[in-house]
Amino acid sequence: MRILVIEDNPRMAGAIQRGLAEHGYVVDVAHTGFEGEERCADGQYDAILLDLMLPDRDGVEVCKNLRRRGVRTPLLMLTALSGTQEKIVGLDAGADDYLAKPFEFEELVARVRALLRRGSASESRTLRYEGLELDLGKRSCTRDGQKIKLTPKEFALLEFLMRNPNKVLPRMTIVEKVWDMSYEPASNVIDVYISQLRKKIDRDHEQSLIHTVVSAGYRFGVAEHV
Repeated sequence: MRILVIEDNPRMAGAIQRGLAEHGYVVDVAHTGFEGEERCADGQYDAILLDLMLPDRDGVEVCKNLRRRGVRTPLLMLTALSGTQEKIVGLDAGADDYLAKPFEFEELVARVRALLRRGSASESRTLRYEGLELDLGKRSCTRDGQKIKLTPKEFALLEFLMRNPNKVLPRMTIVEKVWDMSYEPASNVIDVYISQLRKKIDRDHEQSLIHTVVSAGYRFGVAEHV
């Protein structure tokens, strides 16, 4: 899941980015309202974390502009102003939730999870496919009851694959959802991670679930759908 953090304080933005990345999220950062609005325009984000006080415009204006432009991505507003009136103004502008600074990071993560569930109301906390289970809450993975240890990036990659079963996913599509803006187009990092994930998921199982589609990308699903 890809998240955009719009926060002008580099230290705060970096801490949020690192913390969410450790929980398996792909996180990009924008330091101004204008940059944030431009990045949100193509709809590639699953959630937005928006600071209320930005150098070029306040978060309420950014939120209103995004909603006027048709951006319906779930949005969590972050601010040091914790008064009731400030919350009302932010929510009326189109924010989905509000979190006052300073906050405990685990609460931020919980709010993000709730925001993502709200954006996909029918979503289960556990993804299941052919004996493979991915628990989004516990961040755990099993296949046929056997635990599989995944790194945060492997977890994010598998989550994206499981959300798109039996679809051919081009490498750039995977990049947009699972890698951050620092990804180098010439890098083979996606192929490396796919190979590592395939070893963990498919090794010792008769039915392979991760397939390479030559010159096209990758596909998650049972073999008969190839």
